[in-house]
Amino acid sequence: MLKVGVLGAGHLGKIHLRLLNQSEKYELVGFYDAFEENANKVAAEFGYKKFDSIAELIAAVDVVDIVTPTMQHFDCAKQVIEAGKHIFIEKPISNTVAEAEEIIALANKYNVKGQVGHVERFNPAFTAVKDKIKNPMFIETHRLAEFNPRGTDVPVVLDLMIHDIDAILSVVKSKVKSINASSVAVISDSPDITNARIEFENGCVANITSSRISMKNMRKSRFFQKDAYISVDYLDKVCEIVRMQDAPEVPGDFDMILQNAEGVKKQIYFDNPNVQANNAILDELETFADAINNNTTPIVTLEDGTEALRVAYQIIDCMNARK
Repeated sequence: MLKVGVLGAGHLGKIHLRLLNQSEKYELVGFYDAFEENANKVAAEFGYKKFDSIAELIAAVDVVDIVTPTMQHFDCAKQVIEAGKHIFIEKPISNTVAEAEEIIALANKYNVKGQVGHVERFNPAFTAVKDKIKNPMFIETHRLAEFNPRGTDVPVVLDLMIHDIDAILSVVKSKVKSINASSVAVISDSPDITNARIEFENGCVANITSSRISMKNMRKSRFFQKDAYISVDYLDKVCEIVRMQDAPEVPGDFDMILQNAEGVKKQIYFDNPNVQANNAILDELETFADAINNNTTPIVTLEDGTEALRVAYQIIDCMNARK
């Protein structure tokens, strides 16, 4: 079993602590939190061992799970990697692209593995159809959240939209060609709602909307490709595939047939893939353990996290240019 420690015991850090404590692939050694009052409270309430310094925690483990505020990601990652320990790091990977690239360089230099916490890659609705998404040419995504003061210190692009940016980049195997974006800061100092249109070199277009001032939560993506439409509901964890194939010469009574203006007939097939219930955070942590133990590539690499952050900042730059 890999010995693991957690840096940061806030809202998400406590979830990671609980799951790592349950996991059969890790031995949870303890945690460090810079806020002494919170650290004492977490240790007293849950019984996890509290370390008095980052260095002390790093020395006691094989893997460090970094769940600190984003501003601290780089300094924590640097200290962990230079000690020769593997890192799981929450999204976004760092505060800047330059920091993210330095994390990659350090991980290569010290020969350690890293994974970024883009948890939607492990959402069972997405994993159920990911292999069916082949060369999508139009993608539409809506990620709407009710207002929560936690997280409003950063633009909604880095808070919410980056989830969809990463998922889209994982299925569109092409470089970004151009970006258009607009945003509005409604109740925060930073943008609360943003729409971005990303055009890729292969012709694919992704239209992404993210809001943290919605009346209801929504996390949906739709992928359009030749002869198929695939929808993913990350929130309700359901998915659907609608396929079109050449219609049979003699259709059945219940076959759904469409005919276009040229007279070409297509039959529509509906498929609702089986979605296996899971805990996506536990899955991302345990697949990282597998990558370390088997010396394989993590599912969400440091490079993946960096590219998602790069595109996020390109969107922010585009928004700022419109002001």
